Amino acid sequence: MPLDAKALGAALHEDQGLTLHSTLCRREAGAFQQAIKTGQDVVVACTQEQRLFAELGQQTEGAISPIRFVNIRETGGWSRDADRATPKIAALLAAAQLPEPAPVPTVTFKSTGRLLIIGALDVAERAAAMVSDVLEVTIFTQGPGTAGGAQARRFPVLGGRITGLTGWLGAFDLQWAADNPIDLDLCTRCNACVAACPEDAIGLDYQVDLTACQSHRACVKVCQVAGAIDFSREAAPHTERFDMVLDLRAATATPTFVQHALPQGYFRWDGRDIATLLRLRELVGEFEKPKFFAYKQKLCAHSRNETVGCNACVDICSAEAIASDKSRQQIKVNPHLCVGCGACTTVCPTGALTYAYPSATDQGLKLKTLLSTYAAAGGKDAVLLLHSQERGQALVEELGRAAQLKVAHGVPARVIPVAVWHTASVGVDLWLSAVAYGASQVAVLVTDEEAPQYLEGLQAQMDVAQAILLGLGYTGSHLQLVRATHPTALDAALQALGQTRQATPAVPARFAVAQEKRSTLEMALDHLIEYAPAPAAVRPDAIALPAAGSPLGSINVVKDRCTLCLSCVSACPASALQDNPQMPQLRFIEKNCVQCGLCATTCPEDAITLQPRLLLTPERAQLRVLNEAKPWACVRCSKPFGTVKAIEAMLGKLSGHPMFQGEALERLKMCSDCRVIDLYSSQSEAKVTDL
Repeated sequence: MPLDAKALGAALHEDQGLTLHSTLCRREAGAFQQAIKTGQDVVVACTQEQRLFAELGQQTEGAISPIRFVNIRETGGWSRDADRATPKIAALLAAAQLPEPAPVPTVTFKSTGRLLIIGALDVAERAAAMVSDVLEVTIFTQGPGTAGGAQARRFPVLGGRITGLTGWLGAFDLQWAADNPIDLDLCTRCNACVAACPEDAIGLDYQVDLTACQSHRACVKVCQVAGAIDFSREAAPHTERFDMVLDLRAATATPTFVQHALPQGYFRWDGRDIATLLRLRELVGEFEKPKFFAYKQKLCAHSRNETVGCNACVDICSAEAIASDKSRQQIKVNPHLCVGCGACTTVCPTGALTYAYPSATDQGLKLKTLLSTYAAAGGKDAVLLLHSQERGQALVEELGRAAQLKVAHGVPARVIPVAVWHTASVGVDLWLSAVAYGASQVAVLVTDEEAPQYLEGLQAQMDVAQAILLGLGYTGSHLQLVRATHPTALDAALQALGQTRQATPAVPARFAVAQEKRSTLEMALDHLIEYAPAPAAVRPDAIALPAAGSPLGSINVVKDRCTLCLSCVSACPASALQDNPQMPQLRFIEKNCVQCGLCATTCPEDAITLQPRLLLTPERAQLRVLNEAKPWACVRCSKPFGTVKAIEAMLGKLSGHPMFQGEALERLKMCSDCRVIDLYSSQSEAKVTDL
């Protein structure tokens, strides 16, 4: 690779420059061993020999330095642009020196090795034979298969009708109804019933096909000794817990789990992929994963008063780990089912759900370091390519190898690959922050591993962010989904990114990304507005935003319908809607509005509609009155309460009711205190009259 030690040293603020070791993993390994004795952070720009360096570190006496690894080869060194990739390589090296994210709480899975195999008996027994030396196998038969089960019964076999299967690694609960006449615990597999049945209704899974059975009961007669067949047996419900599930049922059958992200510990097997069985064998013991999310119920816009407003996180979750809990006015997330994709945090408008590992602060620091180092090293028009740590990372590396073999261009010099846990975990707040930091484009690489709803959610968020940038005069396409499953497609897409140039802020932002989504979004917007290419004189007062996924906007109130009941105020989770204790007013702070829709769904008069937009005038952060009315004065004490419109509407609706006639109707015109006083006074007068 054409590396410039002096230029890299200057970019990384190394006064003495850098010393390059081109055969560090072999002849010059001693230089690495000396470095890790200094106590300073050591970054190794080689991931191919990561295992070798880790072993060297363990074997080196006196090694005390933390070691980090970064790939600068496939990401830029192996490219037709390699001679211009110094700024990008410097940026990757700088980001690799950042501290590791702070630890977060973990989620624990415990597995003792109890495996349930569901499928045709012959295939299930063959699979069981390959894992039974380390796993305790139980089979739930779904037909005999082509050959039927072995004569020798080596594994427990369950039969009947599955009524439910839920759970995750270490905690799968199987529910089934034993509705077949043959008791598999009593069956000796003597095959007498199979031979005796005139309809061939009994297969080599030793279960009766009740649709084919004609009630000759010849099978019962030949099974008198074992007593395994009883057509009068009730279909008793059963439940049993397993640690893992291997599902062999054909793809045409109705699957147990239909979500895109399957629970950990549940595998589908085609009968050929040995890797699946190898993974099963490893799942015995205690395992931990980070608790990827943090939830703040006070910020959640999902529900108020058992009315649902925002449902974005529930709809996008590919693991079905998020459910509505209207009775508690919140959502609930099952951490064992959560796969850490972060899509819920991306579409959450309030920041009630945040990505915990790595946090938004850590991600923001990484993006800021990459872009500032790239610019300081002389790089221009930086493009951030966000990709997953699995398939996305592999695709970038495959492209680098193809470039080294001269069959592809490779990752362009201005494209900086950034690995994230999942591409859906970064959203509009970090994208706009990246543009504020100086990125000309943010591209998100999606492969065949993303759920369809992720792509819809990401595109909706990108449409919102792009509308804001275009409205401020930042010409070009700053945000893009790059779809590729092969290095050739990725190569073409990355080359297309460089065909146009995008407008960026004249001065890069210096703010630090906050953990609170709304705070980060506001800081990014403030910077982008301050340095917008379009002068304030020619900019519109407001930028219209797409309705789908917009976290910003206003509301419109039809004043003729609004009775100022203020139910919308109590429903608003962001304090965007407020009342006025001094007089009947509905007031609004647009900056706080998250467009959740709770106000609109709560309003009994259907008087509220949402208006997605970004208001650019100072009024956005100020209280403004949406509706007000003349107060109604109590007819007894003259104290104002309610509004003239609301009281008159109530009087009109109740005037014909038999319970509100005469004095009762007149009390509706009084305040609550006078209503009680008048009621007691009338009762006292009635008692005196009776006496």
